[in-house]
Amino acid sequence: MALIVGNSSKRRHAIGHKRAGLGLISAVSNKGELRWMVLDGAVKAPSLIRFLGRLIQEANGKVFLICDNLPVHRARAVQDWLAARTERIEVFSLPSYSPELNPDEGLNADLKQAVARKPPARSKPDLKRVVISHMRRLSKLPDRIRSYFGHPSFRYAA
Repeated sequence: MALIVGNSSKRRHAIGHKRAGLGLISAVSNKGELRWMVLDGAVKAPSLIRFLGRLIQEANGKVFLICDNLPVHRARAVQDWLAARTERIEVFSLPSYSPELNPDEGLNADLKQAVARKPPARSKPDLKRVVISHMRRLSKLPDRIRSYFGHPSFRYAA
């Protein structure tokens, strides 16, 4: 059994005078596990389904996933995919507009701080390299991932 809190978001960062967007799907567990996928654009249903497939494939037992309430999580294709796999994954949705209940927001803040500390990216591939590098580093720091669950509003998932 795995309790995982997930998030799908779009990272935007200024590159020169333009804004470059990367999609990031991530999931953190109260055991310090981190799963993630960086995308070149917005998170869409096929990408989320691919991520969820990897998530349940790597899990030992059933996955209990707590999601924020983004439209992609409610997409028909995602809902149909989940309905066909109820023995492997069960999803619980946070109320709309409640980032204060999502431990994965700690990961978002961590990543934003890391990107801001680096020299400005000159291109979208540079930004992607910075994001991937930080996410790989975090993947090796289970205590840091567990720390996201230490905030009082996240204790329900600890």
